[in-house]
Amino acid sequence: MANLYRDTGVVLRVQKLGEADRIITLLTQRHGKVRAVAKGVRRTSSRFGARLEPFGHVDVQFYPGRSLDVITQVETLDAFGVVLVDDYQRYTAACAVLETADRLTAEEGEPVVRLYLLVTGALRALAAKERDASLILDAFLMRAMAFAGWAPAVDECARCGDPGPHKAFNVHAGGMVCPRCRPPGSATPSADTLRLLAALLRGRWDVVDGIPAGARRDASGLVAAHLQWHLERQLRSLPLVERKAQPADG
Repeated sequence: MANLYRDTGVVLRVQKLGEADRIITLLTQRHGKVRAVAKGVRRTSSRFGARLEPFGHVDVQFYPGRSLDVITQVETLDAFGVVLVDDYQRYTAACAVLETADRLTAEEGEPVVRLYLLVTGALRALAAKERDASLILDAFLMRAMAFAGWAPAVDECARCGDPGPHKAFNVHAGGMVCPRCRPPGSATPSADTLRLLAALLRGRWDVVDGIPAGARRDASGLVAAHLQWHLERQLRSLPLVERKAQPADG
């Protein structure tokens, strides 16, 4: 049993395997994305089936297998799903967080500690219900894109690097663009929208909280467009996210 290893991780998705098993995809702290078999978890007698559901933050023990590792023990650290499933806006935002993390980790077994921390932080913030779910999601997406090397330029021209502020935003160009580099069809966001994008990227919640709702909607659209341009296909969960602002207590 010397080959056993442990890690903490977030369950990104599950899929059926055979009559009673599931393949569990986790984003772990030290081993990156791991796909492992959980044997018998679809049986009502399973010892840990309920712990291996999406949004679960768990401590897991694995046994290396030939093609897929096998989960042998699970302990719940945070049951985020219990809180999220009863709140449509937060649930759909959390689904977008998990799907984005899954898409950004194509290689299994490669450590992605920063992304793991971003995911657990976003889920914890969504479950706490202290901030608007749309803002939490957009902050996560901006930082996740920075992790992937895709962060939109907000302080300088994405093409020539000329210091801003600039008035035009172009997804294909990589963010804000100066008048010389501005491609046809570029958007012209408001100053509040640009301030919000920069604040979300840097975690400046003192700035975020003072920006009006209209700018928040515009920023969400730019963030979604920028992410999906780089992913080269649409996230299934993102169109389902309810972008209406809700009170802090949900």
